[in-house]
Amino acid sequence: MLYYLASLLDFEGVLNLIRYQTFRSGAAMMTALAIGLIIGPKFIAMLRVRQGKGQPIREDGPQSHLAKRGTPTMGGLMILTSLVLSMLLWMDLSSPFVWACIAVCLGFGVIGFLDDLDKVTKGNHKGLSGRVRLLAEFIVAGIAVWLIVGEINTNLYIPFLSGYSIPLGPFYYVFAAFVIVGAGNAVNLTDGLDGLATMPVVIAAGAFMLICYLVGRVDYSAYLGIPHVPLAGELAILCAAIMGSGLAFLWFNAPPAAVFMGDTGSLALGGALGAIAVASHHEIVLAIVGGLFVLEAASVIIQVFWFKRTGKRVFRMAPIHHHFEQLGWKESTVVIRFWIIAIVLAVIGLSTLKIR
Repeated sequence: MLYYLASLLDFEGVLNLIRYQTFRSGAAMMTALAIGLIIGPKFIAMLRVRQGKGQPIREDGPQSHLAKRGTPTMGGLMILTSLVLSMLLWMDLSSPFVWACIAVCLGFGVIGFLDDLDKVTKGNHKGLSGRVRLLAEFIVAGIAVWLIVGEINTNLYIPFLSGYSIPLGPFYYVFAAFVIVGAGNAVNLTDGLDGLATMPVVIAAGAFMLICYLVGRVDYSAYLGIPHVPLAGELAILCAAIMGSGLAFLWFNAPPAAVFMGDTGSLALGGALGAIAVASHHEIVLAIVGGLFVLEAASVIIQVFWFKRTGKRVFRMAPIHHHFEQLGWKESTVVIRFWIIAIVLAVIGLSTLKIR
C-alpha cells in the first residue's frame, strides 16, 4: 500500500526511502513485531476462553509434556495477522510472487486451522485425515506454482555450481509443489517443543531475505553466478515480516509457553518458506538452510518405515527431538541446541551463494 502511494505521489526526500526494498524490509519486520506484541496478550486470553482445555497432549508422548495441558493452541492466527498486515502495508502487491506466497501462507493456514479446530473440538491430537490434508495442501501449492512459473523458467539450479541447472520441464510443477508441501509439513513436525520451530523459521527467513534480495538484483546475481529472478527481491520484505511476526510469537511461546503455534502457524510458515524458495530458484538451498526441518521429517519417515518392516524402532521416539528427550536431555537443552544447528545450517546455505 505505502509503496503504491510512494510511486503514485512521487515521494521525495526521506519519504522516498519507501521505494527501497532494504528500507521496507526493515520496516516490515518492525511492523510485524510491534503488531504481534500488541495483540498477543488479548489474543491468547481469547484463545484460552474459547478453547477451554487447550491443545490435546499425546498420552504416548514424553510424560513431562502432560504438564502443558490447558495451554491454548492456534497461536498461528496471531502470527498470520501480524504477518499479513505488515505485508499489505509494505510490499509491492503488483508482483505475482507476492500473491503466490500469500496464497500458500493463508491457504496452508486455513488447512492448519481446520486441523487444530478438529483437535480442540474432539479433544484428540489426531486432527484431520492425513490424506484430506495433503490433498488440500497440494491444491493450494499447485495454484501457487502456476502463478510462480509464469514468471520463471522450469530449471532446477544446483548450488555450488555456477550457472549449472537441470531442465525439468513440466515435471517442475510437481517438484515445486512437493517442495512447498514438504516444507510446510516438515516445519509442522518440528513444532513439538516450546520455541523449537519458531526460531529456526526466523533463522531460515533471515537467510532467504538475503537470498531473495540478491537474486532480484541483476548486478549481484551476475557477480555471484546465481539465477536472476526479476521481482524476487520483493520477497525479501515477506521474509522480514516472517522474522518480525515469528519473534513476536516467540515472546509468548518461550518456555513455559503461554500459547502453542499449532498447525495453523507451522503449516503456514513452512509453506511460505517453500514458496519463497521456489520463487527465488533456491529449492535445494532450502533443504540446507532448513536442514533441521528435513532432519525432523526424515526421522519420522525412517521410524515408520523401519517399524513396519521389522517391528523395531530406530529412535526411542519420533520426531527426533523427542528421541533426545527420552535420552534425558531437558526440553530447553534440546531447543537451544537445535537452534544452534539451525544457525550453522543457515550459514552453510548462504555460503553456496559464493562457493561456486
